[in-house]
Amino acid sequence: MAGHDASIVEIDGPWTHRMVSAGGTRFHVVVAGEGPLVLLLHGFPQFWWSWHHQVASLAAAGYRAAAVDLRGYGGSDKPPRGYDLVTLAADAAGLVRALGEANACVVGHDWGGLLGWTMAVQHPKTVNRLAVVGAPHPLRLRRAVLTDPRGQAWAARHTAAFQVPMLPEKRLVRDDAALVGRLLRDWSGPGFPDERTESLARQAFQIPGVAHCALEYHRWLVRSLTRPDGLRYARRMRAQIQVPTLQLHGALDRCTLSSTAQGSGRYVTAPYRWKLIDGAGHFPHQERPETFDAHLLGWLADPEPER
Repeated sequence: MAGHDASIVEIDGPWTHRMVSAGGTRFHVVVAGEGPLVLLLHGFPQFWWSWHHQVASLAAAGYRAAAVDLRGYGGSDKPPRGYDLVTLAADAAGLVRALGEANACVVGHDWGGLLGWTMAVQHPKTVNRLAVVGAPHPLRLRRAVLTDPRGQAWAARHTAAFQVPMLPEKRLVRDDAALVGRLLRDWSGPGFPDERTESLARQAFQIPGVAHCALEYHRWLVRSLTRPDGLRYARRMRAQIQVPTLQLHGALDRCTLSSTAQGSGRYVTAPYRWKLIDGAGHFPHQERPETFDAHLLGWLADPEPER
């Protein structure tokens, strides 16, 4: 099987690459700027680079941006276990502390968004604001998949296909990880991804171990539905989120439908803001970075974000 060295994710730019340990796991983190910490958590099938626009814009706006390769991705460790949202939330909370802060604004896309929702419930002291992108509240997503077979269940059919062993990993890396590029195109609006974005994502998925680890996220999500750990997680996630929350979603998202994401505010008792980004699909922070940044930076600068 062809592969790439993890050093390919160490892309030059106006930022610094660091290895940060949290809870016994080492994470590759890209840091830029000085000021309040903003922790950026990527989704599938990507790595820290998906936030490169925001790393620069947040640093320019007076924030300390930290974009991390999640467990199993990019330059971070790839242990055999720990791909459940409870462990992943503990990873992220540990990263906040390892970066020298008591709390941070957490911004998460896709799986990073599910992780952000989980952090806000299970590690509330580490989250002072929460922004989620293309990610419904986990209970909202679970309900939609189970009750909307022609809608969200069909949109998330890739997760069902990932449940079989070994074959999905081979499909993801076959032909220079062509499937990764196809997923990016299928889930986005017109004109995305550009050639460099697709090439980097495809190379990053050929780092040994990444394809398997990334699929373990999806496998836990399905297999935990009826297992004790999953039932405990669902009960815990009924708790109300008590930090200001921004939810951004692409109007053309065909992976996580906007109708699924809408309504997640019922789990938030703090000020909550919903914004639909026209012309964007599942990756609005990359497809429409100027529009996305205007929403995010405006919300961060607002001392009293409205409900």
